[in-house]
Amino acid sequence: MLLSKQTPRKRFGQHWLIDQTVLAKIVKAADIKPSDRILEIGPGRGALTEKLLNSQAELIHAIELDRNLVNGLKNRFFERTKFSLQEGDFLSVVINPFDGVPLNKVVANIPYNITSPLLEKLLGKLGTAPEITYQKLVLLMQKEVADRITAQPGNSNFSAMSIRLKLLANSMGVCDVPPKCFKPSPKVNSKVVVIEPLTLDERQDLNIEKKVDVLLKKAFLARRKKLKNTLVGIKPLPELESLTKALGISLDQRPQELSPIMWVNLAKAME
Repeated sequence: MLLSKQTPRKRFGQHWLIDQTVLAKIVKAADIKPSDRILEIGPGRGALTEKLLNSQAELIHAIELDRNLVNGLKNRFFERTKFSLQEGDFLSVVINPFDGVPLNKVVANIPYNITSPLLEKLLGKLGTAPEITYQKLVLLMQKEVADRITAQPGNSNFSAMSIRLKLLANSMGVCDVPPKCFKPSPKVNSKVVVIEPLTLDERQDLNIEKKVDVLLKKAFLARRKKLKNTLVGIKPLPELESLTKALGISLDQRPQELSPIMWVNLAKAME
């Protein structure tokens, strides 16, 4: 069946991926098995949906906000028995496949204007467990955000977001995606990223995660300043110097120079 002629809506951040090579790379990165039950967020006109339906996956459950696109998807895939469609805003709906069985992977070209809250819903946040722990997320997102997620300490892209995501999941980039691969073309470059969420057993204690989050908020308010300037006030400076020195941390370092485990150790020592 032909793709819907639906005109993209700017308010929904609709940029439809049309490059077949990139679509194939996304599906390959998902490493789909016959038992996989996949969530697709914002399927649009169904280009990625069709690839997923043609894979070994047991079920594809799509959530689409745009009612006009929902009608197009229903018309296009109504004969596919492993296709489940839910209308609504992903950020607010209760995910509900037609058979009620949980999903285990997410594969999506996500709306860039809701990237942060979307990641929070999928992964949870420091100190909080997610609603569902997925085995793997394969997400097409803005390259600037993807580079922050995958950056290493000392890199110019390394940020508080980098540290938070590394404490919640293992991530790696798959491929860069230029604007010409979309219709309409976005004004930014994009990137496919694989994110493998950690289980609660693999994560730090949730109370320690909360303390790390507090430290990150304070330190990264001025990422170019040294820790002795950004962490001042948490403890008296002599005590802070002694504590950080024992951890192999210098107060002359800047926040982006510390690895995630250093922040965890600092949070533990602060107790």
